[in-house]
Amino acid sequence: MFLEVGNLDGLVAVIFLIMFGPALVLGVIGIILLAKGKKKAGKIFLILAGVYLLVSLGVCGTMMGGF
Repeated sequence: MFLEVGNLDGLVAVIFLIMFGPALVLGVIGIILLAKGKKKAGKIFLILAGVYLLVSLGVCGTMMGGF
């Protein structure tokens, strides 16, 4: 017997928030730190944002693609 699920728009929104939210926050922090003259810390935050985005697109993208 199959179970029918209702509207999953909220779940998709949460998955997109998990994919892009932390990377966006880390990127904004990195840009602010670069603007304030703390170049090393700003670069680290931008690198963390890029790595998080790459990993989250791989994991969540695979879940959303159904592979």
